[in-house]
Amino acid sequence: MIQETTVPHFTALLSPTRRGARLARLLATEQLRAWGLPLDAAEHIVAELAANAATHGRVPGRSFRLTLYVVGDTLRIEVTDTRGDRLPRLTCPPDEAGSGRGLVLVAALADRWGVSPGRTPRKTVWAEITVPTPEPGCPCSGAAGGLSQGTPG
Repeated sequence: MIQETTVPHFTALLSPTRRGARLARLLATEQLRAWGLPLDAAEHIVAELAANAATHGRVPGRSFRLTLYVVGDTLRIEVTDTRGDRLPRLTCPPDEAGSGRGLVLVAALADRWGVSPGRTPRKTVWAEITVPTPEPGCPCSGAAGGLSQGTPG
């Protein structure tokens, strides 16, 4: 007998703007809340990766994609943009710099993170966080629900 397993996931296409980045954070927060998962680290990671996609991965007329999914005790956050030629670099900016600390924050909050090339011209920046194993019957244990469900493409 083959048992079908559902992987809880969420995906959304968003405009590469500050408004789109803010919406990514809000949607992710609501989806994680629906799944019964902790919000703090994931919310900050989504905010930073979405802001980077809207700032550094922006191509007018092309959206970025936010994808969240849970496998076992791992939440994976992916942000895909259409600037595969611009890979993120982890740098430590001077103390007086007003920006440039986003990936430092992601590295500090995530258990693992990285960049995966996609079909030209895409790239995906991802981060993984270990989350508590959900109780049976919890929305995150395989039941559909939450916001928009779809197959990551």
